[in-house]
Amino acid sequence: MGKVIVGASMSLDGYIADPSGGVGPLFDWYGNGDVEFTGADPDRVFRTSAASADYTRAVWANIRASVIGRRLFDLTNGWNGRPPVGEAVFVVTHQAPTSWNVPEAPFTFVTDGVRSAVAQAKAFAGDRDISVNAGNIGGQAFEAGLVDEVSVSLVPVVLGAGVRFFGDYAASPLLLENPQVVQGDRVTHLHYRLRRP
Repeated sequence: MGKVIVGASMSLDGYIADPSGGVGPLFDWYGNGDVEFTGADPDRVFRTSAASADYTRAVWANIRASVIGRRLFDLTNGWNGRPPVGEAVFVVTHQAPTSWNVPEAPFTFVTDGVRSAVAQAKAFAGDRDISVNAGNIGGQAFEAGLVDEVSVSLVPVVLGAGVRFFGDYAASPLLLENPQVVQGDRVTHLHYRLRRP
């Protein structure tokens, strides 16, 4: 059975985007090195430090599907139909778009919540992993007990306000194991497993 991994780049004060949804310096580490790698879209080339490339490749290698929210879908225009990681994307939304310029893309619009989106992504992924974007969708998955691991790419910047890593999560505390720590260039990758009772 694959794992459900919530992940994103995050500021030191816990934000994955500014109030308008912009990521600014949070993604600078994807282009500040000399080691090239790609995800599912071979035209989207990243250039990072060797440590960041090795870590990111290792995490992405087993991801087959992603779960994201409608806001990220709209901000990226669904990456023009080409998922950055994995083979399919499940978009949690109150209402599916009535028109999109890439209707044949491997995107499924899920209107009955995060639990359903994660279940559909798991069914598609089989024994491979799924990623859940941090923010409100990640927080909802965390609150529902659907998450196995958390991947934080900690960037040395303070945003002051914005979209929190776990969104509006306000449930009881959950414990995580000690992290795997990978030091990149202007990013520290922290990978946690949830501690199970």
